[in-house]
Amino acid sequence: MCISCGCGNDEASIAGGVAHSGDAPLHTHADGTTHSHAHDHGTEAAHIHAQDNAHLHAPAPDATRRVQIEQDILAKNNAYAAANRQALAERGIFALNLVSSPGSGKTTLLCKTIALLAGQAVAVIEGDQQSSLDAERIRATGAPAVQINTGRGCHLDAHMVGHAMQRLSLGEDSLLMIENVGNLVCPAAFDLGEAHKVVILSVTEGEDKPVKYPDMFRAASLMLLNKIDLLPHLDFDVDAAMAYARRVHPEIRIIRVSATSGEGMGEWLAFLREGLAQAGAAKQETVDSLKRRIAELEAQAPRPLP
Repeated sequence: MCISCGCGNDEASIAGGVAHSGDAPLHTHADGTTHSHAHDHGTEAAHIHAQDNAHLHAPAPDATRRVQIEQDILAKNNAYAAANRQALAERGIFALNLVSSPGSGKTTLLCKTIALLAGQAVAVIEGDQQSSLDAERIRATGAPAVQINTGRGCHLDAHMVGHAMQRLSLGEDSLLMIENVGNLVCPAAFDLGEAHKVVILSVTEGEDKPVKYPDMFRAASLMLLNKIDLLPHLDFDVDAAMAYARRVHPEIRIIRVSATSGEGMGEWLAFLREGLAQAGAAKQETVDSLKRRIAELEAQAPRPLP
């Protein structure tokens, strides 16, 4: 159940994305999330099983009950997100949650980005209500992709993403791009364990989207103003769009991009490479810190008698 619109996610399923045979059958939890049992429950922190929360699908009788339901949903999601974030940090993986309205050009931008990042390990989690068309487009670039179909659900949640991460077998120091369901409302509230939310606003939409959907733009670290190659053919006020975004979120970074012309792609790739470098450095610092601690403990240990 979504805290924003009340939709259910009881039809969610994860389609195998890294083409291989022998996938285990999918299993559905009481909370509606679906996954394979082909993983080790004891070693993967990102796959903590939720307690039965089927009661969350019952209508709230009053405002107090509704607030409690919202708190329960977000608390459960945040626990999964924290586990995802830890699993990503341990492997130096830089993860982004790409959010936008439908038709903003997310998948085209992703395909172009993967092509330009030749040599960099990239994996993608695709979120749509139905079909695997976007995941197939991503796989055609050579990058592994897992498709999550949310059914009636209008956003991805951290539990779904955790199981998709396991399907992808993410490598060390890689880039994970999560393409969320096209929706500028519900995904704003759900942390997936990503380093940043990146909101994509196309110039074929209205420049006032940031003030119409402020929660999403407030939650994002970066706004990609996409399809700018079409500006000569449109009545779109770029300055107004940027001003609206900064009215909602004064610190938001904005990059103007076009997957067609290539404009702005260099700055976007620089953002990705900087994030990858920071994730790798943080992983190494953790390793070094553990080594120092082990050395300290060994130095403190009593020495055997001669």
